[in-house]
Amino acid sequence: AGCIKRLEIAYGGNGRYAPTCIRFKKAIQEGRIEFEDYSNYQMSLRFLAGSLGIPFIPTKSGLGSDILNYEGFSKEVRKEKKVATKKYSLLQDPFNEEDDNVILLPALTPDVAIIHSQYVGEDGTVRIKGLTFADLEQAKSADVVIVTCEEIVPRSFIRLDPDQNSLAPFFIDAIVKVPYGAHPTACYSFYDYDPKHLNLYKKVAGDDKLFKQYLDEWVYGVSTHEEYLSKIGTTMLMNIKAN
Repeated sequence: AGCIKRLEIAYGGNGRYAPTCIRFKKAIQEGRIEFEDYSNYQMSLRFLAGSLGIPFIPTKSGLGSDILNYEGFSKEVRKEKKVATKKYSLLQDPFNEEDDNVILLPALTPDVAIIHSQYVGEDGTVRIKGLTFADLEQAKSADVVIVTCEEIVPRSFIRLDPDQNSLAPFFIDAIVKVPYGAHPTACYSFYDYDPKHLNLYKKVAGDDKLFKQYLDEWVYGVSTHEEYLSKIGTTMLMNIKAN
């Protein structure tokens, strides 16, 4: 029996074809993960607070919802490093004389953030094409930032259209070139979801024996990322490539 893992989360999913995080759901149901849930917006605000270096951030989001009625962590867990002493705090708006509560959410300051991008310049400048979601706030709030990317490009390229760049080099601690690094999900302007692989995952994820076989074949059974891509096959990689 391993130790129980703890997680603060808003949403976990696999995207199209296998939209539910089947293994995560199973672990929650079996009590192998303690979790504390927030809304997507609340988690984004918590990362924003961490990126700004402030201890908490106010919001109206969540008032009247069950998110405020259930805490996922015990008092003992809340004594641990980087775990908030409480899930949230309610405060009367000090600028409003009428009854007007706001929620104070604790900042998130992760030890490590790992994000994937389309381009990183040789100098470490990161360019994320398309929606960035909460990636930028996560990177700015973390102690260490690792960026995997589709391409490492010359500094002369990344200096073109500077308004398209997302993170400056001083935020980044490590860059790893990993083509198709988001597979079997998608990377905007590079490739789409892999329906064959996600449907395979959906088929086996609910069965412990089949999922172990999947891990042995697709995770532990390949020694490098290149070997993994070779196993996916050139035909499938070209089929999902963005036009």
